[in-house]
Amino acid sequence: MERFAGVPEEYSSYEKAKIVVLPVPYDATSTWVKGADKGPGALLDASVALEWYDIETETQVYKQGIFTAQPVLENTTPEELCHAVENRLKGLFQDNKFPVTIGGNHTVSIGAIRAAASQYEDLTVLQLDAHSDLRPVYEGSVLNHACVMYQASQLCPITQVGIRSMCEEELGLFKKDRIFYAHNIVGKKDWQEKALKTLSKNVYVTIDLDVFDPSVLPSTGTPEPGGLSYYEVLYFLRSVFAQYNVVGFDVVELCPNEKERASDFLAARLIYQLMTYQFLK
Repeated sequence: MERFAGVPEEYSSYEKAKIVVLPVPYDATSTWVKGADKGPGALLDASVALEWYDIETETQVYKQGIFTAQPVLENTTPEELCHAVENRLKGLFQDNKFPVTIGGNHTVSIGAIRAAASQYEDLTVLQLDAHSDLRPVYEGSVLNHACVMYQASQLCPITQVGIRSMCEEELGLFKKDRIFYAHNIVGKKDWQEKALKTLSKNVYVTIDLDVFDPSVLPSTGTPEPGGLSYYEVLYFLRSVFAQYNVVGFDVVELCPNEKERASDFLAARLIYQLMTYQFLK
């Protein structure tokens, strides 16, 4: 796999890097369109086309050091996959690195969230997603990608943004003041302050790329109409990074299409922008 953003060697060693990108090409629990296991490779390939200079902030975050780790290749069971991701992130936290996990489907986030919850008290998981992912079990597994936020909710408070799809059994499994439905927020700004107030000192951010409208990012496993725009997501997350201690984030569910590479680049650009926000402080 490529080094993220094609960062020069002097800024890409583990010892010097403040940021570690962890690819997790896992797709075993996907339930509709398959291919998320190809997401990390496609994203890293696209990232080499990024400009290192960021116009919005007038900074070059790659100089903080970005190390691209060897991928987590565990693929025997969802339990072993989550355990492997959790252990890798615990090591990164212990080495005082800022972890960025690239999926793969949303199951990979369970291990990352477990690691964050074990290392940080007063933690909130902030989810940007089209789906609530609150099923206690789905297709016989408690670690299906449709169960990730139920798993997170057993560890710490959660806040959900961009939701526009759920099933009846998920009703009652969330707090109404901590879920922000897409139909209530798209094209509006008054919701952002309310969402920010639900967060705690430490925040872990999990981003399923289907939070974006399919007209913005079509190459994802379970696209839903009526999603957020690129700048709606960025403006909100810039406030999150500015006001809270974001301990890490993941970007999941890129399902690359060889005939549509814009989604790959958007995902890479999103990651680089969030890295930038993290190191503006």
